[in-house]
Amino acid sequence: MKMAIVLGNRPHFIKCAPLLKAIRDRGCIEIFLIHSGQHYDMNLSGIFLRDFDFPPIDVNLAVGSAPPAVQTGLILSRLDPVLQKCRPDRVISMGDTNTTLAASLAAYYRHIPNAHVEAGMRECIWRPEEINKKMADHCADYLFAPIPRAVENLEREGVEKARIFLSGDITLDTFCINRKTAEDRFDDLRTKLNLPDCYDLVTLHRAESVDDRAILAEILSAFSAWPRPLVFPVHPRTGTRIAEFGLEPVLKRNDRIIELPPLSYLDFLSLLLSAHLVATDSSGVLKEAFYAGKPCLALDDTSEYRELFDLGVAVLGGRRKDTILKNLIRMDGTGFPEIPVNPFGTGRAAETIVRILIETPPFFGSGQAVARNSFLC
Repeated sequence: MKMAIVLGNRPHFIKCAPLLKAIRDRGCIEIFLIHSGQHYDMNLSGIFLRDFDFPPIDVNLAVGSAPPAVQTGLILSRLDPVLQKCRPDRVISMGDTNTTLAASLAAYYRHIPNAHVEAGMRECIWRPEEINKKMADHCADYLFAPIPRAVENLEREGVEKARIFLSGDITLDTFCINRKTAEDRFDDLRTKLNLPDCYDLVTLHRAESVDDRAILAEILSAFSAWPRPLVFPVHPRTGTRIAEFGLEPVLKRNDRIIELPPLSYLDFLSLLLSAHLVATDSSGVLKEAFYAGKPCLALDDTSEYRELFDLGVAVLGGRRKDTILKNLIRMDGTGFPEIPVNPFGTGRAAETIVRILIETPPFFGSGQAVARNSFLC
């Protein structure tokens, strides 16, 4: 059996690492890795390939940066002949990016059984990622849902139960595999970066957070008033916008802000495990903070992972300075509660996914007549 895995950005590499291990453990499966080139900066792709000891990428579509419609179209047009030539038995895509949507459509058009990892997650708002993941779900033969609510979302949209599998969250696999290594490297990292004993960790990258000058200025103003040292790995997109909007002086008001270039997964995980609190607009980092037992302030007005807010381990902080700082105080006062059962699974999602892909026939290849249902929540 040949499995083609389509990757394009940092979260894809994090999710793919345990999947590659599970495939190798099975044996007799050929892996074909396709990089869309959605993240073409080595700080966003290369360091993760090295961190996780990936095999060489078989094909790089090299689409680079472009508006969503153009980028999605480029990936789709460049991926189609690759799939035609390599003829995989399964195509695997992950998450909610333009790469995810293009991979799902390309496989569907070529009648190649395809799997969507992290299926069924919904925010029910207008956001490009929302339509990407919905369309990917409705194209897929195998929908691997990370949590029970994702299963419910898919069933409510009319997706056939035979296509839906509760796998658990594959990023928990990655966290569990790498936690000890990340802990062991912290002392060297703290010395190298000259970190204080107590600090908070922040990330910022979403278009909604950084592409509007007024919103970005509000968030950075909150950072400038932050009460503790703040470690801030700056995403290339965010750094470009800060410079473009002339907002560097806002950050300079606080000499406790430690700006860093993009980090490898292991370095970032090491910093996260030793942080006091995490603030982020990334759903992936939100989950990683939970796995690390760190209170998290979501720099957003909504989240697809509402379970974390119900558990009291995270708070929505919005994107205004006053609400961010108010909710920071709130998070500081609550601590991290005891969680009896992890809703994201046991850290063995990759094994489940690979077993099902091997042992379960593809749904759309089974001769069943399937009606396409509404994408609406």
